[in-house]
Amino acid sequence: MGFAHDQIVLEYGYDDDVDEAFREQVQAVVGSALEGEDYTGVVDAVLVWWREDDGDLTDELVDCLALLEDGGFIALVTPGAGRSDRVPAHDVQEACNTAGLTASGAVPLGEGDQWHAQRLVGRR
Repeated sequence: MGFAHDQIVLEYGYDDDVDEAFREQVQAVVGSALEGEDYTGVVDAVLVWWREDDGDLTDELVDCLALLEDGGFIALVTPGAGRSDRVPAHDVQEACNTAGLTASGAVPLGEGDQWHAQRLVGRR
């Protein structure tokens, strides 16, 4: 995903259904805990857990962009195809286009296709 040691990573959308193993891997790579939604500083990356009924994805992405250091990225994690709260790919693409972001291909996390992650970066 592009996480690196000493990065500050802000996490949005944490709930009891997230992939804890992925969170632990991110924390191990950056060498510290993820910052919570009340963090107000500039960050290197934002980890966003996003489900179909979480609201307006475009608004969330624009809000995340305002917190990113130059060269930062958003790691968008959405439910896999087998889940009822899955976010359609065209919704992600539309939100990215509106927010001025480019998305990498989604990769599955963990077992059972529960979550997919993709890296979003600003257009150059």
